[in-house]
Amino acid sequence: MLKTRIITALILAPIAVGGIFFLPPAGFALFTAAIITLGAWEWANMAGFERQPGRIGYAVLFAAVLYSLAGVPAVVVLWLAALWWVVCFLLVRSYPGSSQRWGSKPVRALMGVLVLVPAWIGLNHMRVSGFQFGTVENSLLAILYVFLIVWVADIGAYFAGRAFGKAKLAPNVSPGKSWAGVYGGLVAVGALAVVASLLVSASAAETLMLIVASLVTGLISVLGDLLESMLKRFRGIKDSSQLLPGHGGIMDRIDSLTAAIPVFALIITQLGWLTAGQF
Repeated sequence: MLKTRIITALILAPIAVGGIFFLPPAGFALFTAAIITLGAWEWANMAGFERQPGRIGYAVLFAAVLYSLAGVPAVVVLWLAALWWVVCFLLVRSYPGSSQRWGSKPVRALMGVLVLVPAWIGLNHMRVSGFQFGTVENSLLAILYVFLIVWVADIGAYFAGRAFGKAKLAPNVSPGKSWAGVYGGLVAVGALAVVASLLVSASAAETLMLIVASLVTGLISVLGDLLESMLKRFRGIKDSSQLLPGHGGIMDRIDSLTAAIPVFALIITQLGWLTAGQF
């Protein structure tokens, strides 16, 4: 299993890096749309569409939705996404009782749109917008940074959870997660923000704001993971798919990012670090 995971990662890593950091904006939009659409195909499974025609149909309709939204003001979508993740917190917190409200196939299918569309909008909003923080003026670094928030939070949570994880975070949703893991992840994210600020000679005020933005984003990323875990538990499956050998599915790899990306994009836009562009 470990060998399979490593081989898959070695194949996918250069594709992901090339697609994100070396494509022009139009190519970036198409590349990320392809990934998100594959995620939608997997979401259809979590929504209860067990047969391929239903899952493929959902993915095709989803791709059409993405195409229709190109040019829509991103900030509006990002604000709606922020409100949606507040709702998700309430749903996760009250599971399994909350499943009476969202357990039907149509509602779960709609949830996929509310999760995946803002992630795509947020990524492309950052890609085409001007960015200024400290000495940095490249919005690709903002995209890299939100990825780092999620990865660092995950690493910090893993080690803190293993060492101190007795009090469970959401035992009905994901028994392996603990409050110690959340705190450890946030400490790691706070350290990341300080180091990043020092590297780009940010002011004290900018550093403080980046710490707050990073902590909020890191916390929301946990909710993205929990939401997918809740859907999979309700559906009775372990992975969103077997699309990535040794890693499960695409959604298993980007669940935290789907929450983190739109929230971070909204925060840095409101702070004035990101100047809205059009894609």
